[in-house]
Amino acid sequence: MWFIRDTCGIVCAIVTWLLVFYAEFVVLFVILIPSGDYMYSAINGIVFSLLAFLALASHCRAMLTDPGAVPKGNATKEFIKSLQLKSGQVLCNCPQCGSIKPARAHHCRVCKRCIRKMDHHCPWINNCVGEKNQKYFVLFTMYVALISLHALILVGFHFLHCFEEDCSSSSSTTMTLLILLSLEGLLFLIFTSAMFKTQILSICTDETGIEQLKKEDRRWDKKTTWVNLKAVFGHPFSLGWASPFVTPDQGKADRYQHMI
Repeated sequence: MWFIRDTCGIVCAIVTWLLVFYAEFVVLFVILIPSGDYMYSAINGIVFSLLAFLALASHCRAMLTDPGAVPKGNATKEFIKSLQLKSGQVLCNCPQCGSIKPARAHHCRVCKRCIRKMDHHCPWINNCVGEKNQKYFVLFTMYVALISLHALILVGFHFLHCFEEDCSSSSSTTMTLLILLSLEGLLFLIFTSAMFKTQILSICTDETGIEQLKKEDRRWDKKTTWVNLKAVFGHPFSLGWASPFVTPDQGKADRYQHMI
């Protein structure tokens, strides 16, 4: 199992889970159950809990999946021979980990490995976002944005109900919990929505965050947006794109592109 032993990343990952559990607690036991409306509480409770579950499942997959680490100690004569290099082709050897670094791989100082198609290292998932786990990171940002939006809507309806009826009986603790949830929801809605948009654009253009930052020259074949999406989420398009439990066949989209 892939797991990065980084103190900052582990703390951030734990905080992420605690914040989701806090939102779940406030939504269920402060907003929905006391409302007295069975259908309203049941529907919103199921939807919110399902989205929260998918968010945490996506977080686990993003955190515990090898992002595309280049094997250590691969700079051997046998491996180099197996590459069947063309005349004049140059190999890049990473000075930090000593591995032969393939094209579009970058070294991560936190993971202490070269990562294929590394986008960035994210402390919130305690892992790099790379070739093999980008799907799960995108799903994580999407589901966190959705539960943040859902929580804000529920808090808004709760306060609207308070304006229409006398809610003077609400304790200061209840109000504090709702205000904190509103601040949390607003902050993470903005952050994860921006990150989700950035990741989707990066996938569509087939250019990682590091490549954009370093303004690297494109030395790889340009593919269509649809093929790029399939390379990350799997081929063909299905509901599995939205599931953190479905592992995409990232090579299938490339094979399909060659067929057409």
